[in-house]
Amino acid sequence: MKGPQSAFNQFFGGVVLLGRGLGMYVSSPRLLLLGTIPALISGALFVAAYATLIYFVSDLADMLTPFADGWSEGARDLVRFVVAGALLAIGALVGVLTFTAITLLIGDPFYEKISERVEERYGGVPDQVEVPWRVSLRHSLLDSLRLVLMSLLIGIPLFLGGFIPVVGQTVVPVLGAVIGGWFLAVELVAAPFYRRGLRLPDRRALLKANRPLALGFGVAVFCCFLIPLGAVLVMPAAVAGGTLLARRVFGLPTEAA
Repeated sequence: MKGPQSAFNQFFGGVVLLGRGLGMYVSSPRLLLLGTIPALISGALFVAAYATLIYFVSDLADMLTPFADGWSEGARDLVRFVVAGALLAIGALVGVLTFTAITLLIGDPFYEKISERVEERYGGVPDQVEVPWRVSLRHSLLDSLRLVLMSLLIGIPLFLGGFIPVVGQTVVPVLGAVIGGWFLAVELVAAPFYRRGLRLPDRRALLKANRPLALGFGVAVFCCFLIPLGAVLVMPAAVAGGTLLARRVFGLPTEAA
């Protein structure tokens, strides 16, 4: 039976997939080590970039609001506070997606191995397509760039929405988490889709057909990535969970026989 309850159950099922991915790699110290190294490298870059944004956010807010120069001090400070908050929120959204894309590229051999082990654990891949490493890396780079550019385009209206009192501080962050979660889900199923000879349009189409499930997984990952060190520690679990998500949308087993 389809409906709100079914959609909620699917959303919760997506959250559970991340939990199962976490359980898989916590129980395997080798997988934990393999997955954490590339995440540490890109995590350091992400922290440095976001710290730079925080340091300069007041100057950026002043530069973007020259119209407020002649306002009263209270009104001027309020609008610039809102703009600074919007910049930090969009920076977090784009930063999380960029972190994921860079980490997947840096750690492609590591995360490919994690994804393969998950597939093998639940029955393997029927009719697997062998893609040369160079071709896979090129596809991954191009698809990741497309996703990051799309997130930037969506980030612009979210940034503008941050100017709206109350809505900008309540609805916009929720929308950011939902949109960020969607893009993360699309990114994190890349390896199992490439393994089947499928590209970005195929990912989007199949995940749209299972949107609540994909959003539950993606939003859970997004929220974990916002926690300090969460992105580094959760990334291997996100790859494992993304593989389970892909198997679920392909209609393949995700439970041990």
